[in-house]
Amino acid sequence: MATKKSSQSDYSESSIRVLKGLEPVKQRPGMYTRTENPLHIIQEIIDNASDEALSGFCKIILVTLNADDSVSVEDDGRGIPVGMHPEEKVPTVEIVFTRLHAGGKFDKGSGGAYSFSGGLHGVGVSVTNALSSRLEITVWRAGSVHQMAFADGDVIENLTTRPIGCDDKKSGTRVTAWPNSKYFDSLAISQPELQCLLRSKAVLLPGVKVTLLNAKSGDNQTWRYDQGLRGYLMESLAQSSNAELLIPLFEGEQYAGTDSEGFAEGEGAAWVVAWTEDSAIVRESYVNLIPTPAGGTHESGLREGLFGAIKSFVEMHSLLPKGVKLLSEDVFARVSFVLSAKVLDPQFQGQIKERLNSRDAVRLVSNYTRPALELWLNQHVEYGKKLADLVIKQAQNRLRSAQKVEKKKSSEIAVLPGKLTDCESSDISRNELFLVEGDSAGGSAKMGRDKEFQAILPLRGKVLNSWETERDRLFANNEIHDIAVAIGVNPHGKNDTIDFSSLRYGKICILSDADVDGSHIQVLLLTLFFRHFPQLIDRGNICIARPPLYRVDAPERCKKPAQKIYALDDGELLATEDKLRKDGFKDGTWSISRFKGLGEMNAEQLWETTMNPDTRRLLPVTLGSFDLDASKNCFNMLMGKGEAAARRAWIEEHGNEAKADI
Repeated sequence: MATKKSSQSDYSESSIRVLKGLEPVKQRPGMYTRTENPLHIIQEIIDNASDEALSGFCKIILVTLNADDSVSVEDDGRGIPVGMHPEEKVPTVEIVFTRLHAGGKFDKGSGGAYSFSGGLHGVGVSVTNALSSRLEITVWRAGSVHQMAFADGDVIENLTTRPIGCDDKKSGTRVTAWPNSKYFDSLAISQPELQCLLRSKAVLLPGVKVTLLNAKSGDNQTWRYDQGLRGYLMESLAQSSNAELLIPLFEGEQYAGTDSEGFAEGEGAAWVVAWTEDSAIVRESYVNLIPTPAGGTHESGLREGLFGAIKSFVEMHSLLPKGVKLLSEDVFARVSFVLSAKVLDPQFQGQIKERLNSRDAVRLVSNYTRPALELWLNQHVEYGKKLADLVIKQAQNRLRSAQKVEKKKSSEIAVLPGKLTDCESSDISRNELFLVEGDSAGGSAKMGRDKEFQAILPLRGKVLNSWETERDRLFANNEIHDIAVAIGVNPHGKNDTIDFSSLRYGKICILSDADVDGSHIQVLLLTLFFRHFPQLIDRGNICIARPPLYRVDAPERCKKPAQKIYALDDGELLATEDKLRKDGFKDGTWSISRFKGLGEMNAEQLWETTMNPDTRRLLPVTLGSFDLDASKNCFNMLMGKGEAAARRAWIEEHGNEAKADI
């Protein structure tokens, strides 16, 4: 007791510490960058030079691996501004390297320094500075040479200025960083990764010369692709022994104009797509020059656009054999591509930006690629038919693989519930069943779903609390009976031997309102699955769909079109409003709508936010760190009929921990 009291007395106002400047980065570097090696913090400098090239002000990028393990990145762009910042009253270049969330890329209005850029978090080169034992910068700008130095993120040599000499260039920036070994597992930068990064910059910036110089070995490599994406893809495919193209490359680019509805001026994509029968597949995508190795919504848009165009061509020319249905995976199976998207305000997954999450990017890329491919196919019908043959062959192979599963006798199959709206696909791994709260929401879900692989089972009212219901009494409840029959698996125990060949859906998704009643229905359904279908949880078949609680409508501003932003809860709503303020919107200029229930969402909204695999946020259900006995005890206390006293005690102890937004 004495120890506990002492520890409590030490917790006072002075215990609360405010991290300032670059301290958050130094204390938690893994939140801001990869810590295996310093490549990503060097990439932040390279990205800044690339953004200058993207804006048309840079033609040369030079990266040097110095003998003392430092790395220099030099460009011939405009040079970072060095004058006094009008608000902060310190040199602007110092702010860029020492302040988080500071930079020229937040200015998205007309005339902004960077209308399109990869860096939007404002923590790029400031993270590089924080995690470097030393960083030096030289700026050639406005007839002068400006120099400054930092150590561990702090200024150690103030900004100095001298006139440009005869041997100096007119404009540009050079940054040299010495990564600090205490923040990284190794200081050795992967040469193949760096080479791949620099080559991709040259690909995406046609005419820009990108050079890598190794001062230790004396080796140097230079990349310059005047043909851009086409040259890059052809070179990559040529490395495969069977790189014969089925049809000529499909390539193009299109960007929104001033009168484009729904997109900002300049948003769009450039792409080059190849279909091959046997060679290795090459797939690379970028957003504002940032590589996205984990893909994202822009790749989903390309897939959707290609599928829509080829499906339309096949149907127009009546090429599809009877009994064969095309899926997007049939079109995409033998596709190689390089995709470069330009998005005004991209939302990435995490600071390292490996995946694009912006919902609008699906529609952006799809809207531009589909019409272009439809037009090309109908102008080159013979090539179109060759491509259709390949796609149909892929579909037939898929169907043959699915038919290898032995069919059950009709007498063994229960009659499916009448209110189940089933899907068309027989691919269990792809099929999804949504257990939807209420008939009204069920109607919206039926209209908004993809009927190819998504099934809907509306539930009336609240499901029975089945925690203490015996297995042989479960089917007395109509709702539970319908759920079990629709899923195709009988109730079972943890260690029972179950024949999962009758399972009809790879994902069973609980879709309820984002309110207290919806949470209650989730708990009742999770109780059912945990108590009577535990192996479905173990297999990862159970998920929770997460519909938004709010929609924020922001008006058009400068180059940015009107926005519809969805927020899951109060916390996301506050974060959304804070971001709008940072983007220059004044309070009161946006409107907020609260969805009282799923029934208030139309089919398009429900699809976009909750059911579309490319844009939804689906929460898989697992046991987490709890063991089976602990989980059972918890469920027994929460759901047991004779546990009212224990529940009350638990609520009195933990009630203040409940989230207000549930």
